[in-house]
Amino acid sequence: MSALEENLSKAKAYMAKFAETGVMNHIGGESVPAKSGKVFETTSPVDGKVLASVAKGDESDIDAAVAAAKEAFKTWSKMPGKERKAILIKVAEGIEARAEEIAFTECMDTGQALRFMSKAAIRGAANFRFFADQAPTAEDGLALRNPNQMNVTSRRPIGPIGVITPWNTPFMLSTWKIAPALAAGCTVVHKPAEFSPMTAKLLVEIAEEAGLPKGVLNLVNGFGEDAGKALTEHKDIKAIAFVGESRTGSLIMKQGADTLKRFHLELGGKNPVIVFDDADMERAVDAAAFMIYSLNGERCTSSSRVLVQENIYEEFTNKLADVASRIKVGHPLDPETVVGPLIHPEHETKVLSYFDKAKASGATIAAGGEKVGEEGCFVRPTLFTNASNDMDIAQEEIFGPVLTAIPFKDDEEALKLANDVQYGLAAYLWTNDLNRAMYMTDNLEAGMMWVNSENVRHLPSPFGGVKASGIGRDGGDWSFDFYMETVNVSFPRQYHKVPKLGG
Repeated sequence: MSALEENLSKAKAYMAKFAETGVMNHIGGESVPAKSGKVFETTSPVDGKVLASVAKGDESDIDAAVAAAKEAFKTWSKMPGKERKAILIKVAEGIEARAEEIAFTECMDTGQALRFMSKAAIRGAANFRFFADQAPTAEDGLALRNPNQMNVTSRRPIGPIGVITPWNTPFMLSTWKIAPALAAGCTVVHKPAEFSPMTAKLLVEIAEEAGLPKGVLNLVNGFGEDAGKALTEHKDIKAIAFVGESRTGSLIMKQGADTLKRFHLELGGKNPVIVFDDADMERAVDAAAFMIYSLNGERCTSSSRVLVQENIYEEFTNKLADVASRIKVGHPLDPETVVGPLIHPEHETKVLSYFDKAKASGATIAAGGEKVGEEGCFVRPTLFTNASNDMDIAQEEIFGPVLTAIPFKDDEEALKLANDVQYGLAAYLWTNDLNRAMYMTDNLEAGMMWVNSENVRHLPSPFGGVKASGIGRDGGDWSFDFYMETVNVSFPRQYHKVPKLGG
């Protein structure tokens, strides 16, 4: 039996329960169907076959989930941080124990390659461990003194939170939002993306098996126009944490405006990799390729534009094209696969449309530019050259294994090209000139920048974008600033005369 055949057999066993009973909602500690009885199907992008039916939640299901979260908040928010920490550590251990099940399920549901998904569950566990460690001190504040007053600040959990997550690496991104919310003392209603609902159910099961009280984490499946809209508009949901498209983020803000919610929005990107002629070319090529061709290019921080100094442009793009042409496209459970199928036929159609746009605008397809096979949503890793920054392929988020290469003359042109998009999530800079690195990073319009590196994750650091790439920051203490309200209590340090009115 080949490694792929063995993995397929394991995946079938792991997902058998979903095939039999469907992916249910999870409200107040119970697996329940949608109140309407309606379901929809989740299919595998490998071959289009149905994996399971999924409860199709709507406003009534959201109401029930929010009621459960609101009730559970009364006790969870008052539980000492040390006790919350112990539970969340057990959640992390539960994730680690079922890491293979999570990875195999996610591969079949999303099309992401096993070589990356095998690490996604471990990263999810790391999220729970990191924020668990912060739980005992999450409420801590400052003592601010002047001659007349002592002001003491502290933080309090804000209340039930709505978490809406996307279909790319859904398990890890769910933990990225849910772990700090729980550590802060909030309760959660989670609405996962309809294209990838399966591992969200695994997470809530693992959490409750680890001792998380019923109702603290609730799950409602469904579509944005039904379950999503009901969640963002619900009066008892105090904040929405969302990862997804910029247009959807804007809509969510509108829907939640009447109830004065706070929002954390992690949105799209058209992130530049800027390569100067003094850079380590081999490392820059590898980093640029990794950041666009790993995870099928379906990642918000992908390096979807590479800006290359013109005197090394041809050599650099030739090397990139060679790398792209050698990347294995195949079944996500094949250990050798780098690029698996895109999430869904709708998304595949969108990505494929940019090949025609590239040709029409005069760009060259230096590698890829085609669908692979007749079955499934497989697209070959693609590199566009001879491109300019005003082309659609340079301005719009394609969200696939598609890279656009643009030449530049000098620092100022590189900076202008990098900033001349609506997005501002991430930027990657390759140069051995320290003065240039300082100047460029001071002037790039991006929430996160890496110098001479791909995206290397560091949990205590802030994560988020500017412009159309989002609002707010995740990571470290920044997460608690979102999930908690800072309050101040003032004590007099000495007697003072209170003003009298009407005397």
